[in-house]
Amino acid sequence: MANNQSYLKRLINSFGYAFNGIGIFFKETRNAKIHALAAVLAILMGWVFHISKFEWLAIIGCIAMVFVAEAFNSAIEYNVDLATQAKDPLAKKAKDVAAAAVLLASIAALIIGLFIFLPRIQEGIRLIL
Repeated sequence: MANNQSYLKRLINSFGYAFNGIGIFFKETRNAKIHALAAVLAILMGWVFHISKFEWLAIIGCIAMVFVAEAFNSAIEYNVDLATQAKDPLAKKAKDVAAAAVLLASIAALIIGLFIFLPRIQEGIRLIL
């Protein structure tokens, strides 16, 4: 019984660490706030344009992909900063490649968003004009 309690306590603690990480992520990462704003915009547009369930899945997947990439980028930056304060070329490469992952995820999300929303925006403009 004690073993089950310690397992449960470790499990609960691990969720606590994860939620703490989410708090740090949004409090200390400027780009997380920018991505959150873009996510809110995408969600509002999805609601306004009554997108399909499949399109909602694509939007939610894109939002998650960008947040996960940004979180890994932040974790890599923290680790590199912990390892060295020197201007090391490998440290720069690690940070640059991690940032590239976020950029690639963001570009993919933008393209998917354009596929979903651009036809609806164009139709709305046609109706107005």
